[in-house]
Amino acid sequence: DAPFLPFLPQVASRPQLWWLHQALRGWILEGGAQEQSCTRKPTRNSASSLQRRLPQGIIIGVRKGGTRALLEMLALHPQVAAAPAEVHFFNREENYRRGLGWYRQQMPFSGPGQLTMEKTPGYFSSPQAPERVRAMDPAMRLLLIVRDPVERLVSDYTQILHNRRARCKPYPPLERLLLRGDRGLDIRYKAIQRSLYALHLAPWLAAFPLAHIHVVDGGSLIREPLPELRRVEQFLGLAPSLNPDNFYFNQTKGFYCLQAGAHQHCLDDSKGRPHPPIAEQLLEQLCTYFSAHNEHFFSLVGRTFNWC
Repeated sequence: DAPFLPFLPQVASRPQLWWLHQALRGWILEGGAQEQSCTRKPTRNSASSLQRRLPQGIIIGVRKGGTRALLEMLALHPQVAAAPAEVHFFNREENYRRGLGWYRQQMPFSGPGQLTMEKTPGYFSSPQAPERVRAMDPAMRLLLIVRDPVERLVSDYTQILHNRRARCKPYPPLERLLLRGDRGLDIRYKAIQRSLYALHLAPWLAAFPLAHIHVVDGGSLIREPLPELRRVEQFLGLAPSLNPDNFYFNQTKGFYCLQAGAHQHCLDDSKGRPHPPIAEQLLEQLCTYFSAHNEHFFSLVGRTFNWC
């Protein structure tokens, strides 16, 4: 999915566009490529202010937890420059071998004082990612957005089901994937494993102090985005900028969409996709299974969530 960049694909926010506009305007007024005076002092509002920088903040997960919504909402902030696509640098060997120079080239242009961010939910469950991120920047600020693990599991299944059907390929019902006859849940199923938040958080806590990891409530972000985003702004060290005018409730879609001036944008149709019906008994089994794992996660992050 491409993020909401309402102005230019390589310019992630209003300040960057303004700097670029001023630089180009000055270049034209001064006669194009005519040599500039050596006595002129460089200004903040020059094209050279725009550079690709390594991220100072990463949304590490979770898959189907609301990572795209979170990044696009943060991209409305004038101090945030958001990468246009998932980079998969720390969790894919073929990308990691390309080095930090390649990684930097995947980032958007940003200006001084801006925070470059990317999101790749595959990082959260990657065994190699925590130490690799720490090796790049031990001061990295990490965002982890979570939701009810059962809802996340069903959403995960729904996306795979949709993608298989789009390619005219069969995919079994969720019950068949989850249940092993009379032996109960098949906990090897990947969608179950991805919902074991405490399991995947442990390596991150071994690499970073908890103060470097901010947990976002994905359910709250969708229902009422601004309070969650205020906490994210504070964690990232951003000036409070996002406000109620940046969001409007879309009655048709049933969730909040984004607004920047006259520009409006909703997440694509893959977000909020209807889930297939799941037997109540199976949902109860899943809630029971996740209960202890959830409590462990709550103890790790020092925060509880109203799940199941």
